[in-house]
Amino acid sequence: MKNTAEIQVLPGGAAKEHRKMLEQLGDSDVVRAFLGGDERAFGELVKRYDGRLLNFVYRTVGDRERAQDLVQETFVRVYRHMHRFDQTKKFSTWIYTIAGNLAKNELRNRSRNPLVLFQTIRKNWEADHRPLEWEDSTYRPDDLFRKRHLKDLVEKAVTQLPEHHRIVFVLRELEGKTYEEIAEITGCNLGTVKSRLNRARNNFARVIAPSLD
Repeated sequence: MKNTAEIQVLPGGAAKEHRKMLEQLGDSDVVRAFLGGDERAFGELVKRYDGRLLNFVYRTVGDRERAQDLVQETFVRVYRHMHRFDQTKKFSTWIYTIAGNLAKNELRNRSRNPLVLFQTIRKNWEADHRPLEWEDSTYRPDDLFRKRHLKDLVEKAVTQLPEHHRIVFVLRELEGKTYEEIAEITGCNLGTVKSRLNRARNNFARVIAPSLD
């Protein structure tokens, strides 16, 4: 990344207005601003996607510290290769594809180590960007206990899915991505995505069912 000394220094008020302007732009316009030389535009992209990518990668690899490293690497690659991005496509799909590939590589590397392969997620998922809201302060304590218990069961069940099933399951059921977006992110056709997702759902149900009895 460029040295911060190369970034034009704006007066405090102007910098604040500039940030507000960037916040109001769509991803494609922010990308164009960055490619046009506006370094702060990249910071806006990081702000928009940092938490979302961390949730996605963490749910996939099951290790928050490693997920943070992979998200950082994602942004490094985005910064270096933004000029290659096809601006007729969605930026969100492109950046998720990069993060997804890094997560898949991480899982493949782990598969060479049996001890690491069978690690389970030990920390809580965050509720951001998830279709299912896990916590609600209006619930009674026993209801919250049941929801937290269910969340733990889901975490463990997801870790038992095969890699190619786990990724499509996380993208669809936990990230809320469309089939088309998943196809682009994973590099698979729609038929393959739907087939893998169907198998992932069946496997997930089979794994979690005994714990729900």
